Amino acid sequence: MTVIGNIDLALISLYVFWLFFAALIFYLRREDRREGYPLEDDRTGAIENPGVIWIPPAKTFHLPDGTTHEAPREERDSFDVPGKPVAAWPGAPLEPSGDPMKGGIGPGAYALRRDVPDEDLEGRPRILPISKLDGFSVVTRDPDPMGMTVYGADRIAGGTVRDLWVDRMESLIRYLEIETPNGRSVLVPMPFVRIDGRHNRAEVNAIAGGQFEDAPVLKSGDQITRLEEEKVSAYYGGGLLFSSPNRREALI
Repeated sequence: MTVIGNIDLALISLYVFWLFFAALIFYLRREDRREGYPLEDDRTGAIENPGVIWIPPAKTFHLPDGTTHEAPREERDSFDVPGKPVAAWPGAPLEPSGDPMKGGIGPGAYALRRDVPDEDLEGRPRILPISKLDGFSVVTRDPDPMGMTVYGADRIAGGTVRDLWVDRMESLIRYLEIETPNGRSVLVPMPFVRIDGRHNRAEVNAIAGGQFEDAPVLKSGDQITRLEEEKVSAYYGGGLLFSSPNRREALI
């Protein structure tokens, strides 16, 4: 159906679709700038001028636990990265200046999540020791890690499994709780663990046996916060590169 001259309804529909799609892209590009913007220069700390239209107005988000979060925010991140660039060009790797296993650099980097436990749909802590839960047990066809000796990458024992931390929403083991020779209780994320049922042992290739003593310790003995989850996982992730000087060198 012709409307004016060579312009018909099909052409008008196409133009309307183009305008809608352009507006959608503009909206999405503004929304994805609620976190992490405006950008900061990683050398000088200077803040990039985002212009007058690209940063959206502040919006208040109501979280499931009753708290609120406003984004974007005026304040900037204050995390002091303990490392120095190895070169002058932007994006150069950082050389740790402190303990690289806990410095939050490279494979040991972590997000500054809220220091509260992750919760299930009923508002209860989602991850708990199996000793605190009813109705959870290791299936009989799988080896039970309880009581197993845990060995590091150097084949030296780092402790003994004393409890299993279970995600009751997913019904799986998230962490092994290990008691070290000095009596400290530390967690190891299950993806870093290899269970050897034949020899009744657990192996963690990310760190050496003696480094379990320096693993992050929880504030509470029966729950873990989101920030603590980040730091625990980052410690073993950092160990894949920083636990031994040999791991930082080329293979050839």
